[in-house]
Amino acid sequence: MVICIHGFGSSGKGGKAQLFKEYFKSQKIPYISPSLSYVPELAIDTLEQLIESYDNEVTLIGSSLGGFYSIYLAEKYGLKAVLINPAVDSANTLQRMLDLGDTAKNYYDNTYFNWTKSHVNMLLNYRVGEIQNGKYFLLLQKADDVLDYKDALVKLPNAKSIVEEGGTHPYEGIERHFEVIREFFLDAK
Repeated sequence: MVICIHGFGSSGKGGKAQLFKEYFKSQKIPYISPSLSYVPELAIDTLEQLIESYDNEVTLIGSSLGGFYSIYLAEKYGLKAVLINPAVDSANTLQRMLDLGDTAKNYYDNTYFNWTKSHVNMLLNYRVGEIQNGKYFLLLQKADDVLDYKDALVKLPNAKSIVEEGGTHPYEGIERHFEVIREFFLDAK
């Protein structure tokens, strides 16, 4: 089972998640992209319940904040994870949102939700110090306008990685890497 974890203010119905859904369906690989709560504790609880409910092997794809969650879950459960422009220090990254006010945009339906200091503090509970258990594949684009790609390389120095010039935070052209992602998931642990 592949679980795709969306980023901050996104949803399981986002464009990248839908591209992955079509691809994995064509490969007959079970896939789910849940729409998660913006409240970190609720999002993690949902993901842990999903992981624990599957008897077969679970793999993760996480984008931005979803990459941060994926690191926590991969370490906890010993999973493989593909991290797409991951926010490896989400508490610091999303602290910046508070500087813009206490509302944040949901990019799926253009509504707004309250993002508070208590939400940022929740993220601190899911920080991983030293990487030990998971197996990681980083997909990074240098022109990410939200995160510095080098932070992910420092956090995960032993991860398989593709670092591309240009690009954006959502990651342009992700479908070019579908086959190598599938191969990463299928390789023996």
